[in-house]
Amino acid sequence: MNDSKRSENNRRKICGDYVDIRRMNPYNAAMYLHEQQNWTHFTWDNSAILPLLGDTRFTQGKLLGRVQDLGFSLESELEVSAVCKEIVASSRIEGISLDVEQVRSSVARNLGLSSYNPALDTHSVDGAVAVLMDATRNCREPLTFERLVGWHGSLFPTGYSGLHQITVAAYRTVPMNVVSGPVGHEKIHYVAPDASKVSMLMDEFLVWVNESAIDPLLKSGLAHLWFLTIHPFDDGNGRIARAITELFLARSDKSSRRFYSMADYILKHREVYYGALEHAQKSTSDVTEWLVWFLNAMMGALKESTAAIDAVLQRAAWWRATEGISLNDRQRKMLERLLGDFEGKLTSGKWAKMCKVSSDTALRDINDLIVKGILMRDEAISGRSTSYVLANLPVDS
Repeated sequence: MNDSKRSENNRRKICGDYVDIRRMNPYNAAMYLHEQQNWTHFTWDNSAILPLLGDTRFTQGKLLGRVQDLGFSLESELEVSAVCKEIVASSRIEGISLDVEQVRSSVARNLGLSSYNPALDTHSVDGAVAVLMDATRNCREPLTFERLVGWHGSLFPTGYSGLHQITVAAYRTVPMNVVSGPVGHEKIHYVAPDASKVSMLMDEFLVWVNESAIDPLLKSGLAHLWFLTIHPFDDGNGRIARAITELFLARSDKSSRRFYSMADYILKHREVYYGALEHAQKSTSDVTEWLVWFLNAMMGALKESTAAIDAVLQRAAWWRATEGISLNDRQRKMLERLLGDFEGKLTSGKWAKMCKVSSDTALRDINDLIVKGILMRDEAISGRSTSYVLANLPVDS
């Protein structure tokens, strides 16, 4: 789904096609949430929410307690991984692909870690990283208009979204629809409040987020829905909404450090997310169903992070099993990739390309690791290209 706005000629590029907004009837559904009287006076059924909130908080505390036992090195590894997942996934939800290695290097620099690669140009991702780092590292600071427009400016430093010039670091002044589908078969999922109401609605929103004493975990879910219902910017509303979510999750964790990713969970279940959001925006101010979805998503993100901790511990044990074995820098780099987010099968050609060496050098590196019992040929793969997998080294429990 994409944001659309009425430009001077009433046309905007959506999903690769130009859509004439004048031909579309935006009110093809029931009354929207923001058209309801006193719609920001949210209510919910405590009998449905409180047990789920308690379970989520228990899982949250269990995860954070386990992180504390990892030690600084493994804890930092998990933090970098979670922050990178959040930034990459939040952009990918909007159809924007960021380079994972650039994001990882930018995050490491912001966290003051030695894994930062000064030779890697991170200019194209630094704005997205800066937004999340400000939201979480400064989670106790008030959320203000100045802070929000600063985030927006960081996401769109050129003043363009793709090929389209947009209003940056200011609230929108044009109508906004969330639309999907090709020309002639467009589907309007949501029509945001009139632009003339945005400033007033955002003032109310900012007073609430800064002064309400509601549980920060519930506030995170409510703020996400409330902000996206207003849709105050020309573009980037989804990414900023998720940054606001992370801000209040950090408050809920009582820590600015992030060890799980809501955006990564949403990306994996985006159709369910879109459905829950669309339903809430076409419903009443009773947000019980939305909060149930949000808390269940939070629980899913926490469980995925628990699995990530298991993987971190397994990698650490694997590396301990290789202590005393001589490895060159290329071999160590590729083994780290194989133990992490390596995609597809490892071949000598991939090794050569990723390490920027000749095929002969790549094959020598690989054969050396086979002799040392670290790699083995993948017997399950037949064909012209031989592939390799990690050997099952004995690891400590």
